[in-house]
Amino acid sequence: MALPRAMRRSLAILFVALPVAAFAAAGNGWVQVPGGSFESAIDFEDVDTLRVAPFELQRRPVTNAEFLAFVQARPEWRRDRVASVLADGRYLQHWPEATALESDAQGRQPVVNVSWFAAQAYCEAQGARLPTWAEWEYVAAADETRRDARRDPAWRERILAWYSEPTRKVLPRAGLQAPNAYGVQDIHGLVWEWTEDFSSLLMDPESRNQGDPGKAKFCGAGALSIDDRDNYAVLMRVAMLSSLAANDTTTSMGFRCARSRQP
Repeated sequence: MALPRAMRRSLAILFVALPVAAFAAAGNGWVQVPGGSFESAIDFEDVDTLRVAPFELQRRPVTNAEFLAFVQARPEWRRDRVASVLADGRYLQHWPEATALESDAQGRQPVVNVSWFAAQAYCEAQGARLPTWAEWEYVAAADETRRDARRDPAWRERILAWYSEPTRKVLPRAGLQAPNAYGVQDIHGLVWEWTEDFSSLLMDPESRNQGDPGKAKFCGAGALSIDDRDNYAVLMRVAMLSSLAANDTTTSMGFRCARSRQP
């Protein structure tokens, strides 16, 4: 005889509670990223070369299990309690319950359907913050052996192959990819990621004077360089981020945290 739905759900929560809790307790390692200078694919006003200070970045994206532990500790971020100005109606919609996951496998997947506000609150709870765009782009330029592989056509094609695929209904678990030259995993090919300053990435590929002329006056406002059309993956990232509001969520947007450190 089939068990009632409520009982099946209770059993599922019971079975997943211990492994999810253990996975969340294991934590997400931090990678020390040395500072350096690089040329961004974005033309920032009056800046030719960006200087990135030394910082720490989480090795992989934040998982469902880790975010569940945060929600349990901070119930105001439950999907049935969060304020609509902080997260839209799709917030954590892939969880079966406000404080439960379907399985241990789901616990190991990167969390998605999280707003910028929720991601930032999670990072602050860890004594951290979201990475800036410059920090993210700096790390994302690396392959497994080189800190800057952007001029390699084969590397660019590999990155673009992911962007050409439709969003997967079931995401792989976080941490499967080989680490890049900094020791960071899943920076490409798994989920999109929030950055601290996402709202200043105002894309204007034709002219800064199109649309609202005041947009380019925002602090850090940038436009993609027309001379860097080969870096299409960056163009897509900026287009995605600049199209969102801070309370928006999507089925493919996750995040990882960063921390500043002394040189």
